[in-house]
Amino acid sequence: MIRTRMPAAAMALVMVMMTGCGKTPAVTEPVEDAKEYVVTDVNFDSSVEVAREDNHRVFYEIFVGSFSDSDGDGLGDLRGIINRFDYLNDGDVKSGKSLGIEGIWLSPIMESPSYHKYDVADYLSIDDEFGTMDDLRELVKVAHDRDVKIIIDFVMNHSSKENDWFKKFCTARRQEDTSSEFYDFYTCEKEPVPGRRFEKIAASDWYYECNFSGDMPELNYDNPHVKETLLKIARFYLEEVGVDGFRFDAAKYIYYGDETKNAEFWLDFMSELKKIKPDIYTVAEVWDSDTVTDKYEPALNCFNFTMSQTEGYIAEAAKKGDVNKYVKYVDHYVKNIEKKNSDAMIVPFIANHDTDRAAGFLQNTGGFAKVAANLYILGPGSPFIYYGEEIGMKGSRGGANTDANRRLAMLWGDDDTVKDPKGSDYDVKLQTNGTLNDQLLSETSLYNYYKRLIMIRRANPEMYLGTYEPLSFADTKAGGFIGDYNGTKVCVLHNTSGSSVTLDLSKVTEDAFTTVAASIGVDGLDATIEGSKVTIPAQTSVVLRK
Repeated sequence: MIRTRMPAAAMALVMVMMTGCGKTPAVTEPVEDAKEYVVTDVNFDSSVEVAREDNHRVFYEIFVGSFSDSDGDGLGDLRGIINRFDYLNDGDVKSGKSLGIEGIWLSPIMESPSYHKYDVADYLSIDDEFGTMDDLRELVKVAHDRDVKIIIDFVMNHSSKENDWFKKFCTARRQEDTSSEFYDFYTCEKEPVPGRRFEKIAASDWYYECNFSGDMPELNYDNPHVKETLLKIARFYLEEVGVDGFRFDAAKYIYYGDETKNAEFWLDFMSELKKIKPDIYTVAEVWDSDTVTDKYEPALNCFNFTMSQTEGYIAEAAKKGDVNKYVKYVDHYVKNIEKKNSDAMIVPFIANHDTDRAAGFLQNTGGFAKVAANLYILGPGSPFIYYGEEIGMKGSRGGANTDANRRLAMLWGDDDTVKDPKGSDYDVKLQTNGTLNDQLLSETSLYNYYKRLIMIRRANPEMYLGTYEPLSFADTKAGGFIGDYNGTKVCVLHNTSGSSVTLDLSKVTEDAFTTVAASIGVDGLDATIEGSKVTIPAQTSVVLRK
């Protein structure tokens, strides 16, 4: 395939943007104004028409406080995301000038006393560190104008101790005021329940439940008023602000240890949300095995933790593992959840804000980061990219044993003043893959690889919208699947090994694929097809059409 390179003069341009001085707030120049390699070789000639209200999208998780700082205070904010939107999506899927993501998950942005905001003090206010409700509305409008969906983190299991609800609850318990509407707002017992965490309410005989932290009291969903209150909050963000849905934090803890009761709760809650917004996008954090997430799938999609992290199916296959095993698992998972919910879809990811970053166990120098991206982005469902993954950012809990090291400041490499979160101690010398600006001009950079990969996915929607048919090859670890959408098919094949392989499609399918629609790999070599035989270079994926 032909790839257009930037002129030599452009390659010599200095990539560091001009910075302000004194106490003047930082104003970040949009990335689109910088020179960068433009992806031009992705074929969008597919005749398949896709209704873009669908939810099978590539999402991008943003830990808001670490992404981009618009006012020079060192903290990422909503205005910073707005300023950087051309980097995320410039509104033209074929431009080759932006990452091209189709959805954004915002980490918690509601008022909170912590840096991570997973302890909400006021559900109807945006934290001052991040901006205002009008900023959120503007971000939603900018996103929708470019066909990007916005979902926000909704922390429903617990609130902050600083929440007025909890203060009124404690007062009611101390005074034994059973007439107070907040008397039963949080889970409370006379004695702590074994196997669960409780802390005493000062100056009372009561204990409140707080399995994550004493600063995070757990709401009591046996009280109908609690569910009604949270439903009203959801309605506000859906109808008044315009968000497209939610990521539900700690979804399996609504009723601690009772999966059946939890699943029933989410069926009921989701039915109410769909009355408000029938096409709502939701995904739940149920950090557990597939046998547990199965219980929640009838109500809502769950992140697939089995595929993620260092021991997950994605990393295993990417490190020269067996793709046949990988696609067999994906097929089993997809068919299983679709039996439970006709709207179900797989939600794969490699890492997120609660895990060590993928660049630490998928080394870019070995090509594993690119191969892993091929595996989970060129496939069904709605893959989630963690901000900075596309440039190979690293981060792990380390000796300090803090999640802050997994949520480090985005490495823009320009004048952005965003800083690492409080409590982090990650050594910047370990960031060996460079900044975004280091990668903009390089055709072979991880950033430009992700751009091209997302474009290939968009150009071949059968791979994520269609039925999933795994292919079973013998005597090779290379493998793939056929995606069939309304009678139009693509064949996606992955060779994760260190050497070229030739596959005979006639041995695994009766479909005759004749054209290489796209080829993407670590060394930039293209796959070829002659008759039924496809030759795929090392660490390369290919999309075939008839």
